[in-house]
Amino acid sequence: MNSKITLYVARHGKTLMNTLDRVQGWCDSPLTDEGIDVARYLGHGLNDVVFRTAYCSDLRRTKQTVEVILEAKGQKDIPVYEFSGLREACFGGFEADFNHTMWNSAALYLHYTSVDAMYKDILAKKINYRDVLNAIQKIDKLGMAENFTQVEQRTQASLKEIAEKEIRKGDGNILVISHGMSILAMLLSLGGDKLFTKPLDNAAVCKVTYQNGEFTVESMADMSYVEKGKLMIGVEV
Repeated sequence: MNSKITLYVARHGKTLMNTLDRVQGWCDSPLTDEGIDVARYLGHGLNDVVFRTAYCSDLRRTKQTVEVILEAKGQKDIPVYEFSGLREACFGGFEADFNHTMWNSAALYLHYTSVDAMYKDILAKKINYRDVLNAIQKIDKLGMAENFTQVEQRTQASLKEIAEKEIRKGDGNILVISHGMSILAMLLSLGGDKLFTKPLDNAAVCKVTYQNGEFTVESMADMSYVEKGKLMIGVEV
């Protein structure tokens, strides 16, 4: 029988820059208390899943998230590997600016009168994040922002490398902690676009299987593990 691995790809916990509503791509900041809590809830919610290995980007917020999750699960001794290819999209001159500045600029470039109108069309699949990230890249005055294809190619290459490395060890569960836009760029074209109906919140999980050289996205933006973790440790939901 051909081996099959299951990858639990999750977004990092809430950070200081998330709280300040600042653009956070290659810029980095630590998890807040709330971010640590949601990572801990996720760890408890994944209690029934035994991970063989964990991966994260080279940014502090994902490393901190994976540490909290594994501590909560009682699996802090499993190997953890960093992949720079899993890091968030670079937003160039918008880095550390207010989120509304970047998103409003992208909305205007795409001929929307508001970010809400743009986001409504994203969820309705009239436009997609490829359009939005490409718009940000085009209006970045520093010329440093990545376009969607750049983020898609490096994140999918990292996911493929991880999957090929792990499949040689046989069946298993793998934890991957990355970032919001990076996860979308990674998974939408692998089938995640059909399942993407809500925002990718902090600690949201996307479940992906890999077998016979093919990825199958089974779920997107799943917060049920966090909710389960809250119930397990008696946090009111």
